[in-house]
Amino acid sequence: MPIDAAKATAAEPRTVPLSWDHKDVQLYHLGIGAGVPATDPAELRYTLESGLHVLPSFATVAGGGMALAGGLSTPGIEVDLARVLHGGHTITLHRPLPVRGDSVTQTSRVAAVYDKGKAAVIVLRTDVDDADGPLWSSDAQIYVRGEGGFGGERGGGARLELPGRAPDLTVERAVREDQALLYRLSGDWNPLHADPEFAARAGFHRPILHGLCTYGMALKAVVDTALEGHVARVRSYTTRFSGVVYPGETLRVRMWRDAPGPGRIQVSVTVVERDGVEVLSDTVVEHV
Repeated sequence: MPIDAAKATAAEPRTVPLSWDHKDVQLYHLGIGAGVPATDPAELRYTLESGLHVLPSFATVAGGGMALAGGLSTPGIEVDLARVLHGGHTITLHRPLPVRGDSVTQTSRVAAVYDKGKAAVIVLRTDVDDADGPLWSSDAQIYVRGEGGFGGERGGGARLELPGRAPDLTVERAVREDQALLYRLSGDWNPLHADPEFAARAGFHRPILHGLCTYGMALKAVVDTALEGHVARVRSYTTRFSGVVYPGETLRVRMWRDAPGPGRIQVSVTVVERDGVEVLSDTVVEHV
């Protein structure tokens, strides 16, 4: 059987070194749409090395995004990449991310494998530290179609309802036609996001945008508007990937302040061209 839940969760954690510098940060920011307009001081914070700020979602690709790839090669897990989708992601920041990462270690393990019937969900837990202590922790939910039905625990499924009022802020962000091709240079080489034949085999009429690219674009929109551009105010960021985005579409990012509590912004991301179909759900940014 491709997934042995007991074997996967019992496997020893994997610890690997990570490193990055300003070029990796700048490439990631460009990959999520930063730099438009190119001379805007608000955008230069993401693109110019002399005053670079690091968006917290850079944690998903730091060191080449090795955590997700490592999770899929854990003993007890053998899956076809064409069946894999990113189901959800949470990052908890312990302190602002540095522009340069040296003496950084990443420890990852499979925390759980859930049986959703027609699919399996692998929960990959990662902790990252440097010489000064913890930097961030993350949970990635990896959805594997066709691998359920093995009799395991189903796991939680609570959903976060949207507030019953108009959003406090709404912005739109265009996804460039080449967005996935640029974003994948930060380390996610899944051909689902570039190869039309592979995408067709996975059931899509053309390559789709990386869920984590949408994730980064949404957080940038929140930081730039609701948090006045201050990346260090973000304490955690969680979402569920509820739909796919195609390059060339437009994201509508709606934000509700202090929902469902102080220091929290609830977010919903939809696609304008497809009658507002939701692509990021159960999304919350916690901040100071």
